[in-house]
Amino acid sequence: MLKQLPIKKEYLLLAGSVLLLVIGYQLAFRRTAEAWQLHSRLEKQLAEATSLHDLPAYLERKNHNLDEIVSLYKTDTTTFRSNAISEITSIAEKENVKLSEVPTQDPMYYSGFFIIQKLDFEGDYFALTKMYNQLQSAKGIGVPRSAIFKVVETRSSTEDVQKLVMEVYLEAVK
Repeated sequence: MLKQLPIKKEYLLLAGSVLLLVIGYQLAFRRTAEAWQLHSRLEKQLAEATSLHDLPAYLERKNHNLDEIVSLYKTDTTTFRSNAISEITSIAEKENVKLSEVPTQDPMYYSGFFIIQKLDFEGDYFALTKMYNQLQSAKGIGVPRSAIFKVVETRSSTEDVQKLVMEVYLEAVK
């Protein structure tokens, strides 16, 4: 059938090449070209915007996230010792941990914005770590800043007793 057409083979080859080029563009290159144009347009818009800090929605999201973080640290400092310690004691009782010591407030742990409270707990390792995990998720008592595990030996008249003690430093915003 192609032999009967009065068209030269070179013209058919050229038409076939153009047809393949158009099909290839439609299937492969068209989306790439559109994505490149979109990228150019977005780059231009980004260059026109002076900075991200001028966008109100960005500032609102950032402010909300900072408020969430600060709310973890906030506590009422006037009732911190009584309310927070009673809540911490109830958490410790649930995990069979003993609140062994609440030292007097040390002025070294005060700054203009934060209060750091040291608490000592006694118990086995797994109960202490579970209780520490619950302290991290509790609200209104501050945020655990650090925990130190120590083995303390006490000597009684008949035997030496070893206890595992966890010192927890809680930080709260004034």
